[in-house]
Amino acid sequence: MKHFQPFTLNLGGRLWEIGRPQVMAIVNVTDDSFHAESRVVDPEAIARRAIKLVADGADMLDVGACSTRPGAEVVAEETEKERVVMAVKAIRSVLPAIPVSVDTFRASVAASAIAVGADIVNDVSGGDLDDRMFEAVASLRVPYILTHSRGTPATMQSLTDYDDVVADVITDLSRKIEQLRLMGVCDIIVDPGLGFAKTTAQCYRLLDATGVIADMLDCPVLIGASRKSMLTGPLAVTAAEALNATTVVNTIALERGAAFLRVHDPKEARETVTIVSQLPSRGSTVFNPTF
Repeated sequence: MKHFQPFTLNLGGRLWEIGRPQVMAIVNVTDDSFHAESRVVDPEAIARRAIKLVADGADMLDVGACSTRPGAEVVAEETEKERVVMAVKAIRSVLPAIPVSVDTFRASVAASAIAVGADIVNDVSGGDLDDRMFEAVASLRVPYILTHSRGTPATMQSLTDYDDVVADVITDLSRKIEQLRLMGVCDIIVDPGLGFAKTTAQCYRLLDATGVIADMLDCPVLIGASRKSMLTGPLAVTAAEALNATTVVNTIALERGAAFLRVHDPKEARETVTIVSQLPSRGSTVFNPTF
């Protein structure tokens, strides 16, 4: 087990101290998410879902209004912006202090969300789909979740040719981290992008390398495997049936040093964090038999 290292994030001048792995709960403001039960589309429903997610154990909420699942049709920029702004306002009306991230690859959507109360930008494209994103994040002075991906939702699954998926992902993210640091972005979280331009086997190699990624890039790592095809495929189940598999993968991620779990089901994820935290850190003696 890789020992969790506490760290801080600057959320609009408020120092957020993180002493254990965090549960990021998904709020899908779209009618095209792969997990239908996570979709909410009006302010009242969004507020109710946000309250329940936090009651169930979410440390933060991640609002997305444009599905980025493989094969998804990308919604218009103005539509995404309207949905995101509506959702962040709805959340802030009932939860003024909970950290909120906006899941978008568009700089203008990120800026609009931050303007109405979001704290963090979660960019599934790692800056590749909008060349204004890095500049926007630097200007907004907010934490940035840098995800590894290739192509677009329509093309990503044909772009899985890597020399070595772990080394290639680390190299690509390292280059972008250097660029972001030079632009003044201080708080960077990395996401290896499980399911984004990755085969199932490549997803599990990256999951296994969570601690290596964190050490090599010197950034906290977010793992988002909740109900994804890397789980449903091997088990031949639907996303709705993949909660148990999600818990298994989240356990593996935590044992390898993940700092964030992005999930649809925060109650189970929070329980996983609590149980895994009972394990002794690396180097502790659990059992020392004498032969």
